[in-house]
Amino acid sequence: MVKVEINGQVIEAREGDMLIDVADNAEIPIPRFCYHKKLSIAANCRMCLVDVEGAWKPLPACATPVTDGMVVRTNSPKAIAAQKSVMEFLLINHPLDCPICDQGGECELQDVAMDYGEDVSRYAEAKRVVGDKNAGPLISTDMTRCIHCTRCVRFGQEVAGMMELGATGRSEWMEIGTYVEKSIDSEMSGNMIDLCPVGALTSKPFRYKTRTWELKAHKAVAGHDSIGSNIQVHTKDSKVMRVVPSENEAINEVWLSDRDRFAYEGMISDERLTQPMIKVNGKWQATDWESALEFAVEGLKNVADASQEVGVLASANSTLEELHLLQKLARGMGVENIDFRTRQVDFSADAHDFHTPSLEMPIAEVEQLNAVAVVGSYLRKELPLLNLRVRKATLNGANVIAVNPQAYKFNYDLNDISDDAGMVANLAGMAKAAAEIKGDSDAFLADVTASDVQKAAAQSLIDGNKSAVMVGQIAQNHPDYALICKLAASLAKNTDSSLNILPMQANEVGAYLVNFLPMKGKNAAQMAQGMDAFLTLNVEPEDFSDSTQASQAMAKAKFVVSMSLFDSEAQRDYADVLLPIASYAETAGTFVNLNGLKQSFKMAAEPVGDAKAAWKVLRVMGNMLNLSGFDYTHSNEVLREVLDNSGSSVAFSKLDASMTTVNNDGKVKLVSPYQMDALVRRAPSLQKTPDANVETMVRG
Repeated sequence: MVKVEINGQVIEAREGDMLIDVADNAEIPIPRFCYHKKLSIAANCRMCLVDVEGAWKPLPACATPVTDGMVVRTNSPKAIAAQKSVMEFLLINHPLDCPICDQGGECELQDVAMDYGEDVSRYAEAKRVVGDKNAGPLISTDMTRCIHCTRCVRFGQEVAGMMELGATGRSEWMEIGTYVEKSIDSEMSGNMIDLCPVGALTSKPFRYKTRTWELKAHKAVAGHDSIGSNIQVHTKDSKVMRVVPSENEAINEVWLSDRDRFAYEGMISDERLTQPMIKVNGKWQATDWESALEFAVEGLKNVADASQEVGVLASANSTLEELHLLQKLARGMGVENIDFRTRQVDFSADAHDFHTPSLEMPIAEVEQLNAVAVVGSYLRKELPLLNLRVRKATLNGANVIAVNPQAYKFNYDLNDISDDAGMVANLAGMAKAAAEIKGDSDAFLADVTASDVQKAAAQSLIDGNKSAVMVGQIAQNHPDYALICKLAASLAKNTDSSLNILPMQANEVGAYLVNFLPMKGKNAAQMAQGMDAFLTLNVEPEDFSDSTQASQAMAKAKFVVSMSLFDSEAQRDYADVLLPIASYAETAGTFVNLNGLKQSFKMAAEPVGDAKAAWKVLRVMGNMLNLSGFDYTHSNEVLREVLDNSGSSVAFSKLDASMTTVNNDGKVKLVSPYQMDALVRRAPSLQKTPDANVETMVRG
């Protein structure tokens, strides 16, 4: 440790720490534009110039390491003069169009100019004007405002792993742009909006919607994948206007995926269901809540009493409280056909103890791994923020092996052993190689022969003193899912790796926690073959592995109640009751992330139209059915009821899955991250990106 004096305050710091970090930790303000704690040091804006005793000129605080006995003044006449000079240079070519700039009110340049800018400019010549680039459907560009801090460029190179922006030219003629006029297609591109200190890069969906000082910020949890990213939902007049990240180093750091950032557009879609509707004599009519619920309860009860052939399906993006009450309602009616795994096709593991999919280590520790086997996963698209942690691990020297039906475009170097042999065969070869190296004899691998490539991949996991096997969405949707799990468990055991069956949806772990599973009833695939009645929560035919089959099954059912955010022609064709419910931003609730962390949030916006929180609707339905235990007054009471529940685990090596040489990879349906749930499917900006289409997504 060394002692540094800043503005007369003596501070202890680690030798080599940058002066700007030491000052920040001591809450001593230093202006800056190019510096960001998550990016490399560029030192090109010069706004952080400070007066260091013994130095013949002001030094940039972001690029000056502290030394013992250093004396620094950030507010001396010398430092202030340097900072004001830099600000004058930055404003020479700036258009000063704050009244029409979306960044106004949260602009770093605007804030710093208030302290260091002059009232009147001495510059009288023509200002530089730069043509705007089309960066795609998510980011709006006004490059005349750009001050060349290069934060966006460094983010692409260092964090997103895709150098989509770069600088051409020098000095006054320098421009930031995409290569050969391409769009910015990274699944993390929206973070460039947050990083831009001026209004050069702003949100295209949010453009000209309102002024930032009119917004009210609400802390929340992202509702589209299992990371549990912390977010702020910004509202105006209780209407969702945008979503931005909220810093949480243990989970999402300061970043947010584009899916979590822009899916809010679905909440304000014209397709939102705004009032209860019932079908009478084949015709739809709007009605009040009491009449709709009476109609729904009577129809469900009649089928349940007659045959128990009622299928209860929900999206695992629903809150913990909603899922708990829905399964409680179903079981109260004597119904055990309960499931959320609508895209899964192989349920042979269900005959054994359940394993709650989870990440078996804190998210932040992923970047400390030495070796990772990514099995059946396009991790970059499925869980972008977890993929960033894996990318960090590779930058630290980790070896990543990809075992997939085909090669995908990851944003880091890896050993991709995906080939014509198929995903299962390659995984089996790795498992066999690991077993042979460890001297373990798994009978079900007796007929498997490991290739040199598979042996090398297994050896790299063994050589890593901290390694992991991660099984993703492609594997979970595979016809041989149980076998893949068994092979992955064998590989993990014999390489001393952690086994991680990665949950995909925001509250998938929560769904297991509240036993939103068939247990003794039919699973989702069996229900999709036909039931007498359905009760669905945030589920549409597009959420199934075979959407046509699911749609036909619901159309043939005698009675269908759909609790939905949206009013669609498909639902009108098969449903008998449409109940409008609130989105995750319009209700209070809890999500359980892939680490098992329970994160509760409050209502940020009022539900659209006459929509209600789903847990309230289910509470009333339970009372109408005269079921006990539905006398809640607050969602916290529901949460307390489930807090003692816990998921169980299983050793997948005990699964009764036999080895097969059949390559079923062609039967796997790859799902776009922007088709994963009803909200993102209604987000028009996301639907205009290449990732909205599987073919263009795979091409990268």
